[in-house]
Amino acid sequence: MAQRKHLDDFLRGRIIGRLECGRTQLEVSEELGIAQSVISRLWQRFQDDGNVSRCYSTGRPRVTTPNEDRYLAVTAKRNRRSTASDLSRQLSSATGTTVSRQTVYRRLGHIGLYARRPVRCVPLTATHCRLRLAWNKSMHCGHRNSGLV
Repeated sequence: MAQRKHLDDFLRGRIIGRLECGRTQLEVSEELGIAQSVISRLWQRFQDDGNVSRCYSTGRPRVTTPNEDRYLAVTAKRNRRSTASDLSRQLSSATGTTVSRQTVYRRLGHIGLYARRPVRCVPLTATHCRLRLAWNKSMHCGHRNSGLV
């Protein structure tokens, strides 16, 4: 199967310019090394709406707009302890756009804001630290050449 690549806007303009000068689609395709069917589709689209730029409309449309994404980011940075569910409710009340908790989590993760997960451990006191250091020194005292490289 042949390798597919997108034509940049400059090349699209060159193709349309040559076709407008009176060259045939076959001549243009041979000159530029592009399939005649591609030239034909490009020419047809140019004649229909006068535009040959790529349309970026494929895929599922996003629920939130870039402004709403920025709103989520600002709100999350202002209140660092708010959850994704809280942010979802705030966005819904502010803009009327209803999004799921998971969507909010993904949007924030995309800009580098992740959930804070507190560490579950017993905090060490100064006494604990001293005892651990003493234990470590006693275990490794005299074992400097214990076969470790």
